[in-house]
Amino acid sequence: MKSLIIYGSQYGTAEAYAAKLSEITEIPCISYENIKDLNDYEQIIYLGGLYAGGVKGLKNTFKLLKNGNIRTIVVTVGLADVNNKENTDNIKASLEKQLEKDIYKSSLIFHLRGGIDYSKLNFKHKTMMKMLYHSLKNKPVESLTQEDKALMETYNKKVDFVDYDSLKQIAEAIQ
Repeated sequence: MKSLIIYGSQYGTAEAYAAKLSEITEIPCISYENIKDLNDYEQIIYLGGLYAGGVKGLKNTFKLLKNGNIRTIVVTVGLADVNNKENTDNIKASLEKQLEKDIYKSSLIFHLRGGIDYSKLNFKHKTMMKMLYHSLKNKPVESLTQEDKALMETYNKKVDFVDYDSLKQIAEAIQ
């Protein structure tokens, strides 16, 4: 089966996961920014970083799908604890907004934890995170979601939740 791993990454975590998955599966990987055509492929594995409720490059990549017979696997990479159902439900709701209904329903979906280094964020992202942090700080603790609490705990720090062993489940689904 002719396959391709595509990634959308702002700060490198999704790209690192894609490179490792490529190494494990021997499937080539490429940034979504360099994709022109997907019609020669039978299977696409998309890894994208979660930013402001969306998956980096996902919408642009899936617009290129003309052939409805391409098997799709979507992998999100973010800070939220992927073992928490509330978090994964929120991510899936976001995916539903970015993908056409039939593609969403037919795709295998996985979630991986990434990391963040506030010192490497661009001005726009630092400002957004600061505003979000301050808005959460003023809310009652009982109203915060698990994702909100995680953001509060990691704000202005460098955290790394990357776990390459979690790629095994995706590699198995590809085969």
